[in-house]
Amino acid sequence: MAEFPDLGKHCSVQFCKQIDFLPFDCDGCGKSFCVDHKFPDDHKCDQVNINTATGDYTGDRSYSCTFEGCQGRELMKVTCVQCQKNFCLSHRHQSDHNCEKLELKEDKTKTAEHVRQIIASKPVKASPAPLKGGKSSKTAAKVVLMKLKMHAVGDKGIPQDSRVFFLVYLPKDSKQKTKPMFFSKTWTVGRVIDSVADFNNIVNTNNTGSKQKLRMFLHSCGTLLDTEASLELCLQQETLYNGSSVIVESVATDCSQINNMHDYKS
Repeated sequence: MAEFPDLGKHCSVQFCKQIDFLPFDCDGCGKSFCVDHKFPDDHKCDQVNINTATGDYTGDRSYSCTFEGCQGRELMKVTCVQCQKNFCLSHRHQSDHNCEKLELKEDKTKTAEHVRQIIASKPVKASPAPLKGGKSSKTAAKVVLMKLKMHAVGDKGIPQDSRVFFLVYLPKDSKQKTKPMFFSKTWTVGRVIDSVADFNNIVNTNNTGSKQKLRMFLHSCGTLLDTEASLELCLQQETLYNGSSVIVESVATDCSQINNMHDYKS
C-alpha cells in the first residue's frame, strides 16, 4: 500500500477509515466513503437532500433494489440472471432475495453429485506437498488460523463469533499473491467469491453471460467448491476448516478442478 500513497481515499467514518481505490462521494456532505458507508443512512449524513414529499431521488442516477422493503441503490444495474430483476449488492444472490426461480433442493443435490462424478472421472496431478488426511488438514488449519486473525480483512459488520478465516490465494494475474480474509459462516461460497473480488479490485463477471467465471478451489487438492454451498455446511462436513487455504481464480464455466496448485505460492 505504501508504494501507491496517492491512490484511493480513506473512508470519512471515524471508526472505519478504510482506504478505497474507488471511493464514493456523498452528494449531501461531500465527503468520501468506502462501499460499506456510501449511502447517506450508512454514514448518518445530515446534509443529504431528500424530497420527503415525493420520495424522489435527487442524486446521481442509480438503480433501486426490487427486494421488498429494501431502499438500497447501486450506480450500475445488478440483475439476477434467473429472474431478471434488479437488486442491490446485499440482495444480488438468489438466496438473498428469495428468487422465484431458485432451484429446488433436490435439483441442487443432483447437480452437486454430477460435479463430483466429473471430478472423480478426471485424473488428478499430484500437488508438490498436499496435505494428507482430514486430521492433517485440520491441524494445519489451526496453526494457520492464529496468524490469519492478526492480519485478516473483511466486512467489519460480521459478528466475531460468526467469522471464518481463510488464506485466500488470488488469481495468478493479480499483483498480490495472497490475502488473509474473514467471512460470515452464513454466507455461500458464491458470496465469499464476490467479497474477495470487492476487497481486491478483481474483475467479477459472475453475474453476466461471460464464459469466464471466478470460482473457489481448495488449495490442498484443487477441488472446486460449490458456489451455492454455505460455509457453515462446508465446515460441518469438514470440506473446509476455519484457517483453510483456498484459491480464487477466473476459469472457464466447465472447469471443476485446478491441477497446478504449485503455481499458487505465498
